[in-house]
Amino acid sequence: MSKIAISTENAPRPVASFAQASRKGNILQVAGQVAFDPKTGEVVGTTVAEQTRQTFRNIEAVLAEAGSSIDDLVMVRVYLTDTAHFAELNETYNQLVREPYPARTTVYVGLPAGLLVEIDALAVLD
Repeated sequence: MSKIAISTENAPRPVASFAQASRKGNILQVAGQVAFDPKTGEVVGTTVAEQTRQTFRNIEAVLAEAGSSIDDLVMVRVYLTDTAHFAELNETYNQLVREPYPARTTVYVGLPAGLLVEIDALAVLD
């Protein structure tokens, strides 16, 4: 079983040597996505809610390229820059992700200027 790199023009291009996602068998790991507009490379939004929505649009684009969707997610890791953003993240996340919810971890990190959230995800495909 070979590992396959997934790539789409509908999500931001990686700035280093990694794939937007990597698939082996029915396991699909989506690399950390941020709120970059894939066409302009600019950050979309100044709030956690706006950036979370754009980040999920990027995740959905990568999932779609691999023949997957948010419904296939089994694990989501959220990286926030400020503990004060947790409630806003949760409110937006609950609008985007349906039950049964994937497992989730949220950690607090430093991100490049202007970015408030980064999200990576693990999907299992049927």
